[in-house]
Amino acid sequence: MDRLRESLHEAPIIDKDGYQYLVHPISNGVPMLEPELLREVVVGVTREADLDVDKIVAPEAMGIHIATALSLQTDIPLVVIRKREYGLDGEVALHQTTGYSESEMYINDVEEGDRVLIVDDLLSTGGTLASICDAMDEIGAEIADIVVVIRKLGETALDETDYEATSLIDITVEDYEVTIH
Repeated sequence: MDRLRESLHEAPIIDKDGYQYLVHPISNGVPMLEPELLREVVVGVTREADLDVDKIVAPEAMGIHIATALSLQTDIPLVVIRKREYGLDGEVALHQTTGYSESEMYINDVEEGDRVLIVDDLLSTGGTLASICDAMDEIGAEIADIVVVIRKLGETALDETDYEATSLIDITVEDYEVTIH
């Protein structure tokens, strides 16, 4: 995880209404995402994750590039949880609340009994992952594992579920600096 560590120390931190917001290629798509960093992250996820699953599930938008690369590496099908409704048969809506927004998201192609791996870029407030876990429970899918690339340490909405996420790296952001734990 040397590239990931280095990239976190180089990433800009901006002020968003008093919140110190880390701008990182994995979680924001800027600065530019170098293939070596994405490859290192995907190798890390393959080492940490339970890959005995039917499907990889990732939320739009910043989980997609990681999950796509993981799907290509493992030949496990990918389901994207989208921000747009299509009204297809079996579509399940979920309400997502994060520290920054509220919105609806939509899932297709996850069935009762499916064993899934949930992959995302960042665990910060946990609102997205908690909502996804609730939706998977409602569908009757089994969550085999949840893996995130970066976890900001602190309480999250995921703590209020029966699930835990594995992270490749844990951080805090204070005084406009990233500390890796």
